[in-house]
Amino acid sequence: MKLVVGLGNPGIEYQFTPHNLGFLTIDRIAERCNVDVLSRRCQAAAAKTKLAGHEVMLAKPETFMNLSGLSVRKLIEDLGLEPAKDLIVVYDELDLPFGTLRIKQRGGTAGHNGLESVIGSLGTDDFVRVRLGIQPDHPVRDGAKYVLAQFKKSQLEVVGDLVDRGAEAVESILKEGLAAAMNHFNQRPKKEET
Repeated sequence: MKLVVGLGNPGIEYQFTPHNLGFLTIDRIAERCNVDVLSRRCQAAAAKTKLAGHEVMLAKPETFMNLSGLSVRKLIEDLGLEPAKDLIVVYDELDLPFGTLRIKQRGGTAGHNGLESVIGSLGTDDFVRVRLGIQPDHPVRDGAKYVLAQFKKSQLEVVGDLVDRGAEAVESILKEGLAAAMNHFNQRPKKEET
């Protein structure tokens, strides 16, 4: 069993905000697997499915972002899993340009409160992360306000593409392994020659 957790905030008012890209990615994976993330388990909306030959639990913690780790720890314990080999966390990353995606294992939090909660609750930073870039092309004065503001219509196409690639990245990690997925998804875009 693998656990794929998307970080976000419950509630319709947060649904289409940068901080909810993790939730949106879980919904996209569920849509592709033809399941609904509606069961309640360990303070999360959850669904079991099969993905890339693995039994997978999809989860969206309902503890609000800053307490995400409470739900993640309960799920890990309830399912008898090891974070280093069984957990993938999908979340928004203000340090990455909008629309970019990076996969990594281990590391810091870059000030992401949800990720800090997960690491604090698990007592380890050794788990796979799918980081979805939300940094705008202009300076942000108030990061907390920015991540909770609704996406603009002009951003929705990029958001849709990013969520699709997030779902593909999770599937790639499960199917091909972490190294191959990182090699594929972490490539920098090639500059066009003039």
